[in-house]
Amino acid sequence: MNKFFLSCGFCLIMQATITAQNLFENGKSTEIYIGQSEKSVVHTALNMLQKDIQTVFDAQLTLASAPGDEVEIVAGTPDNPEFMRFLRKHKIDIFSIQGQWEAFMIRRLGDSQLIVAGSDARGLAYGLLELSREAGVSPWEWWADVHPEKQSSLAFSDIKERTCSPSVQFRGIFLNDEDWGLNPWSTKTFEPDAAPVLPITKKFKGQIGPKTYAKIFELLLRLRANTLWPAMHEVTVPFYFIDGNREMAERYGIVISTSHCEPLMRNSATEWDLAGEGDYNFLSNRQAVIDYWAERLKDLGHSENIFTMGMRGKHDGRMIGVHNTMEYKEALQDVLQVQDSLLRRYINSQSEEIPQQFIPYKEVLDVYHAGLNVPEHITLVWPDDNFGYIRHFPDSVESRRKGGNGVYFHTSYWGEPHDFLWLGIVQPALMYQQMKLAYDRNMRKIWILNVGDIKPSEYLTELFLDMAWDINLAGLDTSNSVVCSHLKHWLISTFGQKAGEQLLPVMNEFYLLSHIRKPEFMGNNRTYAKDREAITDLPWSAQYIHERLSCFSSIVGKVKEIQTIIPYNRMDAYFELIRYPIEASNEMNKKILYAQLARHTPADSARLWHKSDAAYDSIAALTHIYNNTIANGKWNNIMSFCPRELPVFGEVPHSTETTYMPEPEKYISIWNGTEYSHASGEYIILDGFGHEGKAIYLKKGASVEYSFTGHETDSVTVEIRLVPTHAVIDGKLRFAISIGDAEPQVFDYETAEYSEEWKTNVLRAQAIKTATFPVASDEGLIKIYAIDEGIVVDQICIK
Repeated sequence: MNKFFLSCGFCLIMQATITAQNLFENGKSTEIYIGQSEKSVVHTALNMLQKDIQTVFDAQLTLASAPGDEVEIVAGTPDNPEFMRFLRKHKIDIFSIQGQWEAFMIRRLGDSQLIVAGSDARGLAYGLLELSREAGVSPWEWWADVHPEKQSSLAFSDIKERTCSPSVQFRGIFLNDEDWGLNPWSTKTFEPDAAPVLPITKKFKGQIGPKTYAKIFELLLRLRANTLWPAMHEVTVPFYFIDGNREMAERYGIVISTSHCEPLMRNSATEWDLAGEGDYNFLSNRQAVIDYWAERLKDLGHSENIFTMGMRGKHDGRMIGVHNTMEYKEALQDVLQVQDSLLRRYINSQSEEIPQQFIPYKEVLDVYHAGLNVPEHITLVWPDDNFGYIRHFPDSVESRRKGGNGVYFHTSYWGEPHDFLWLGIVQPALMYQQMKLAYDRNMRKIWILNVGDIKPSEYLTELFLDMAWDINLAGLDTSNSVVCSHLKHWLISTFGQKAGEQLLPVMNEFYLLSHIRKPEFMGNNRTYAKDREAITDLPWSAQYIHERLSCFSSIVGKVKEIQTIIPYNRMDAYFELIRYPIEASNEMNKKILYAQLARHTPADSARLWHKSDAAYDSIAALTHIYNNTIANGKWNNIMSFCPRELPVFGEVPHSTETTYMPEPEKYISIWNGTEYSHASGEYIILDGFGHEGKAIYLKKGASVEYSFTGHETDSVTVEIRLVPTHAVIDGKLRFAISIGDAEPQVFDYETAEYSEEWKTNVLRAQAIKTATFPVASDEGLIKIYAIDEGIVVDQICIK
């Protein structure tokens, strides 16, 4: 049996030698005690565990009426007096988790009894589902068809004793841009009979109902998450307008919140047109807006929510009615006061006790920096720049806020400079580095990941939520970097030891190639720039193009080879998690790059255009398999290979280019960030990161040196290629570079969002700075010195 065990945020694992007896066994009935008074999420987790035990062992898990010594599993929270009496009788102390947030403890009592204690209801639910993990059940057993392997038994001695609590308090996902996947799949395939609460007059394309949300909430519980921002686009009937959605969230213990443009649990992109009156303008239609917010708060009662504070436009745009940043600030200051009074009136008179968040997204960050006063008890949730690079880290004052700080991170995005809605590929090491830095900067209250349609961002979702549960990802082997080790364990647990080990270098190479240029960015165009919509040449030589195509061809060949050792019951999972993203990315590269070669090679253009056209057909064929063949059509309508019908997804129009393609760049030397000859100060080696999979993070005051020889001129030009992260402290990201005794040159590569430099950096996944220095001999030493915190050196080139 291949089991994946990732230990917990605060986790003590104790070893003991006991007589091997089976907790679960084929044909055997195992008893579990859980008090009927425990909250609904506990009984939901119990039902999930019972189903898993039946699936894996063909065994029964039955409910005992009392916590007797003969009951194999005794589970509960401190709220259950009967459970606590049982613990006192056996001198079992759960003091270490009492009063903690969502903590749990698993202990063996003798050789034939197991104790599962939770500090609260969700903690107990997570503890129960740890037993499913021990039985080899993947969190993706339904969402990615990672069907559990049949087992004959699981011994008590196989259960690891542990005490665990999460690193981040609220951990969850945002279902976003659901127009081409989750919405049509739920509406047409999985849950066509979901019913709105009231007649809907607006023309929607579909709805996501309680049957679908139940599956999403189950996934969150299995991933030890607790929060959801529901789907909210105009094409989708709003979450609270579907009968049963709210009740399903309560059954699974999921905290419902909303995105940056949905204040006080109102999805204004669609709800205002259904329930509001007049313009969605707080300045000119104040009372109607207040009444609209109040109506939802009256309905919520004691539901678990995190309330988004502030106000933007109806959807992802500026607040209506303000003309400049100062007007925006004054309006938001007023909005925050009104919203606080509404929360005190309808939710809790002590409003500082209500979970609240303020998200300085896009233009709201400028308003915040202009001096907006956000009350101390509200959590500041800082977004990335939509492409994986966090825009702002808390300063010394912000980090001490009572409400704390959080992160909103993307693996899927609709917007400038170009969408990436199709495959949601973010380099795992980038996610790890940014989220670990965020945690170290005290951003620990709320973590939300924009996952698009969930599929195909499965691995990135698990990595993000595993980090939120345990920032150290403890329990992994140390033979690789922590991210590489996490990916290796995930692959082994999903596809078996041999296949997982062989897939690791394949996936590392795939993420590397995708980081250099995301498949959605291959058209070298922009989403909204009308004069840049057409597919254009990438600034690559024919030699580089052939090298990239060869790399993709190599990993696709290995994917097909490894498929021969994948267990039959994991074939659908293999297609969804491995084959589709890799093979579709390969075909996208072939489609675009063969077209580029064809434009510049008239003598061979017919053959090259045929290859480009065939690649388009292959993407369509792969997507047809995803939607119609695997899992007996279970995922019909979930996958679109042309979200928003952007030019990059279509067939490339045949044309001829009269200009020349670039020649291969010639360098005297080229290094990745870690190939230094000397380093001083504090720095971190980042494996699996950047264009070569090796980068170096320099803390303030650190420096690295690179020695070179072989130049034949009296000067050299140095290109410093950096990962385009943002400033960590004081909005500056400066470094100095020098050669020998030459005067250092200072650069600041912090960029303003939506500036041309930022767009260029995002698309090529590098910020490039160039400096020229005189040299007196054929040997030299380049020194890079970090003036500010957070310099990430990817490559260094001399030409």
